[in-house]
Amino acid sequence: MTLFIIFIVIILLIVVLVVSIYNKLVMLRNRFKNSFAQIEVQLKRRYDLIPNLISTAKGYMEYEKETFERIVHARNQAILGLKAASDAPDSDTAISELTQAEGLLQNELGKLNIVVEAYPELKANETMAQLQEELTSTENKVAFSRQAFNDAVTSYNTYKQTFPPAIVANEFGFQDGKLLEFADSKAFQEAPKVKF
Repeated sequence: MTLFIIFIVIILLIVVLVVSIYNKLVMLRNRFKNSFAQIEVQLKRRYDLIPNLISTAKGYMEYEKETFERIVHARNQAILGLKAASDAPDSDTAISELTQAEGLLQNELGKLNIVVEAYPELKANETMAQLQEELTSTENKVAFSRQAFNDAVTSYNTYKQTFPPAIVANEFGFQDGKLLEFADSKAFQEAPKVKF
């Protein structure tokens, strides 16, 4: 009889451990999904600023139609990438698509900034300056949100890959989360080379 009670207690302890691990995996996964929602808010804000930036610049930059078209195309691709990633922030494919689309958009916006330099009256325009300041502020918020997301994904992945959570995670099909890295994050991975 005591052997049976010990067996039941051991089984109950194992069940409690598995349930506890499962619940923590769910909590950590939901935390990184919520962190992605913060990125989504900031990216949408940036996407909404871009048409205003373009319409302000169009009045001054009559010969830059191709530049504007590339920016609009890149913005539309980024919106589609964001939609896919917000529907499944734990999908490697969706996060990769968003990363590529964001890289393209950042590249095109960088080209716009170079072109703006060639138009002093546009550079001096108060509305343009305000929009560029809002865009810069939003970029900073995106960077902070992305860092919070990547921290949450790292916590989730670390817990998921430890023992015994790795066993529970594999049994219940928990997938690794993917870090969100935009083109600007890769620029800081290598030290700049200075030549004299």
